[in-house]
Amino acid sequence: MNGVLVINKPAEFTSFDVVAVVRKLSGQRKIGHTGTLDPNATGVLPLLLGNATKAQDIIENHDKEYLAGFKLGYISNTLDIWGETHKTKAPDFLNQGVLTKQGILNVLPEFTGEISQIPPMFSAIQKDGKRLYDLARQGIEIEREPRKVTIYSLELVSFNKQEQTGFIKVKCSKGTYIRTLIDDIGRKLSCGAVMNSLERVNACGYSIDKSFTLDEIRTFAENGELEDKLMSTESLFSSYQYVVISDNQARRFSNGGALDISRTYLSRGCEDKQIYRVKDKEKHFLGLGIADKETNQLKIFKLFL
Repeated sequence: MNGVLVINKPAEFTSFDVVAVVRKLSGQRKIGHTGTLDPNATGVLPLLLGNATKAQDIIENHDKEYLAGFKLGYISNTLDIWGETHKTKAPDFLNQGVLTKQGILNVLPEFTGEISQIPPMFSAIQKDGKRLYDLARQGIEIEREPRKVTIYSLELVSFNKQEQTGFIKVKCSKGTYIRTLIDDIGRKLSCGAVMNSLERVNACGYSIDKSFTLDEIRTFAENGELEDKLMSTESLFSSYQYVVISDNQARRFSNGGALDISRTYLSRGCEDKQIYRVKDKEKHFLGLGIADKETNQLKIFKLFL
């Protein structure tokens, strides 16, 4: 099997648990994924099967979209409700310890655009060969360098004033920690905030409504329909333009040979170092080529044969 299987990951499963389940059901040994989800998180987890695993290190679209739940008035060592959580003292400016919806809306613009985040101690980032979460479990906290991330949009979806809980929808760049974002917002509000749910609703261009649950995957496998549910490997690169080449060019390209740009549609104009999807006359996806204007060649970037 070759292609992308978009899973709606359930809670209490690691990303590697999901890979193991699909590997057993599909009989496909070569399986990777496009980015881990914490066990308590749910949502879109694209799995790469067969030749699609070649794309793991070159996928262009690492932007993500999340629907995250939060609760005000608390802080946590893990920045979510699954850690050691403590109630905070309401600041004097709050009316009976209650924050209004407008109060939240007032601070959200400060967390939109390019922002700095300090990665949480409970994360898989390595420092001197050690995972931060291993150090955190030993009660060790070390200094972490701030990282630049981009929040493309930040929307307050709902807010329950009485419960002091709500949901935000976040479109963000690779490397963004949503629980850190919520903790930072809580600190800005001077009341604290913890994440209490997280669903990834879009990843690598695949949306939650196009994903399948593990129960559905099991049914597809039992009925011999699993391969029919794969998205094409090419779909990972839908943002790239494509070029159709002749049979002779397809043979040359498939064997690792560069193509003369002047003998392709790209002769009408292309950008240097631009990556293109390369297809044969039957529109079969062969791989990715990269334009080299200096040599006037479309060189191999990655083959998917």
